[in-house]
Amino acid sequence: MSKSKTPSTPTNAKLDELAQNREDSTGQLLTTNQGLRVNDDQNSLKAGERGPTLLEDFILREKITHFDHERIPERVVHARGVAAHGYFEAYDTGSQYSKADFLKAGTRTPVFTRFSTVAGSRGSSDLARDVRGFAVKFYTQQGVFDLVGNNMPVFFIQDAIKFPDFVHAVKPEPHNEIPQAASAHNTFWDFVSINPEATHMVLWAMSDRAIPRSLRMMEGFGVHTFRLIDAAGKARFVKFHWKPKLGTHSVVWDEALQISGKDPDFHRRDLWNAIEDGAYPEWELGVQIVEEEDEMKFDFDLLDATKLIPEELVPVTILGKMVLDRNPDNYFAETEQVAFHLGHVVPGIDFSNDPLLQGRLFSYTDTQLKRLGGPNFHEIPINRSLSPIHNGQRDGHMRQQINVGQTSYSPNLVNDNSPRQAKQSEGGFASYQERVDGNKVRARSQSFKDHYSQARLFWNSQSAPEKAHIVKALRFELGKVELESIRERMLVQLSQVDDSLASRVAEGLGLSVPSAKGVQLNLAVPADADPATYQSVPVKDKQASSPALSIAVDSPINAGKTSIATRQVAILAADGVDGAAIASLKKALEAAGAKAKLVAPRLGQLRPANGDTLTIDFSLQTTASVMFDAVFVPGGEKSVQTLRQQPDAVHFINEAYKHCKPIAASGAGVELLKAAAYAGAEDILTGDGVLLSKDGEAAPIDSFLKAMAQHRFWSREMKAEPKV
Repeated sequence: MSKSKTPSTPTNAKLDELAQNREDSTGQLLTTNQGLRVNDDQNSLKAGERGPTLLEDFILREKITHFDHERIPERVVHARGVAAHGYFEAYDTGSQYSKADFLKAGTRTPVFTRFSTVAGSRGSSDLARDVRGFAVKFYTQQGVFDLVGNNMPVFFIQDAIKFPDFVHAVKPEPHNEIPQAASAHNTFWDFVSINPEATHMVLWAMSDRAIPRSLRMMEGFGVHTFRLIDAAGKARFVKFHWKPKLGTHSVVWDEALQISGKDPDFHRRDLWNAIEDGAYPEWELGVQIVEEEDEMKFDFDLLDATKLIPEELVPVTILGKMVLDRNPDNYFAETEQVAFHLGHVVPGIDFSNDPLLQGRLFSYTDTQLKRLGGPNFHEIPINRSLSPIHNGQRDGHMRQQINVGQTSYSPNLVNDNSPRQAKQSEGGFASYQERVDGNKVRARSQSFKDHYSQARLFWNSQSAPEKAHIVKALRFELGKVELESIRERMLVQLSQVDDSLASRVAEGLGLSVPSAKGVQLNLAVPADADPATYQSVPVKDKQASSPALSIAVDSPINAGKTSIATRQVAILAADGVDGAAIASLKKALEAAGAKAKLVAPRLGQLRPANGDTLTIDFSLQTTASVMFDAVFVPGGEKSVQTLRQQPDAVHFINEAYKHCKPIAASGAGVELLKAAAYAGAEDILTGDGVLLSKDGEAAPIDSFLKAMAQHRFWSREMKAEPKV
């Protein structure tokens, strides 16, 4: 038997050598990787304050290049993804605004759409509180167009040079790689507490939008301001929107936490199953259109990615619909290898001078070069254009195309100047001609200075339950922050939005809201600048609220969307259950496009008191109420007696009520609801969204389906809200 080796202890010389590779930046001046001291790390170099970002900005390029190459091969952000194939069909509205072929009436264009979380790794949960990526690749006849966006219309920062800082702050902390896929920690809240431009997006991230019920039930946004160019060459500014057919819905935070434990693939599975079942997800693509002459008419800047255009000011014009009707054949080959890029546009679509957009145009190509091995990532099947590719680009890592001919340069006479440049009349892309005039500066336009007015607009637009959820989210997140100074600074920031918001959050933290007097709220200031010139200046007399920003059941976004298609209903039952009630409910749910699943104390076959034997879908040990949208308890004395003896069954009802879901019971099933009453919900039998029928009466199926169309009954939650 060989003797095990004793781990060697490093000598002092070895420790000294290791120490030379350690760096503590505390108290040091900021430099580039070449040791150059940086004067302004907060603004990219532009041609004028509102002009385009300049390629010569070596500080921006070094910072973003290093950031883009930090992870291999997993995406640095948006690593946790799921995707599907489908098509986009244009209505008759797009051609008047854009010469893009795919927007011509009746044109059907193949698409590949990828949804993702942002902060977590590939192995993280679908239900993290996070922004969701919403990226669509259009395989048009003019080339690939990538509409890369999120499920929120604004972002945390205004300039791309700050993107590495933001992501570093929200990612797990570098000294211990904790926490995964969560913003509830010191560095994220430290960053946003000293960058007031993030305040608006923080409220979105703390809202119900950050924990969607389904990827099929969330909006999408292009975030940036783009241009559409019509056939006459006229340009208009646009914001892109995706409107889901099923409405916009969420889960509650306690539910999200439990789903993460029960099924971390919840959103992936939901999308996959819906497509396999033929319940194809559908969105309509819309745009907010602003004429060029109206660019400066708003009290916010169209180029500021931390701002949105309220739909009451500029309504959304619908251009067409997207349907996802086919799942990928191979996750890695398609979902993982797909490469999106903001710079993939077609004639009729162009950019604005949004400084966040401008910097990202560089970042995407740089990222794909590293992640997908080289310059030929466009040849991976999922990334290939349907339009033929002809150019002088040759060779490189993983080259697939076999080019023939003698020439690989342009112009040439050896090959009759082929391939030649395309005229605009032949579909050649020409950048929109915009006059740019300004000094080379590292600065930000004064029109970007208002950091709180739209945050206030968002807060004012939320319903009472939505506001309560934002307060709870902030209490949870800031409660995880270890440094009280960060909590206090964040309370000061929130007080700039709304005093009641700040005070309600402070109550949950056991703090009072500090005075903002003398506090420098913005530390994102160049070294030589006067901090006072960087303080936010809220615009007075702004729009008080925007109903389109709420996702309450009666909000404009959900108006008329009462379908319960694809909703999941749990039927709690045991042997001796009323089989006729189950059959009636299943028939009604199937007619409405919803799904009924039988949940029992065990798996196998269920023997009802009447009717045929039933196959059990889940046992109480393999599922939970958080996996369903509603719960039904049919009658049958024997069945209910068995369930009342099952703590998991009682908890199933208890939890569904707590999460404000529709619940129905018939006959003896009412007794299980009585057993599930808990402190704060003793009135469970009379709660909103609870439908009952007595022995001998028909199950309350019609009223149950109507209750499901309301999604949740938040009045229960508000009634049980504890006093702090």
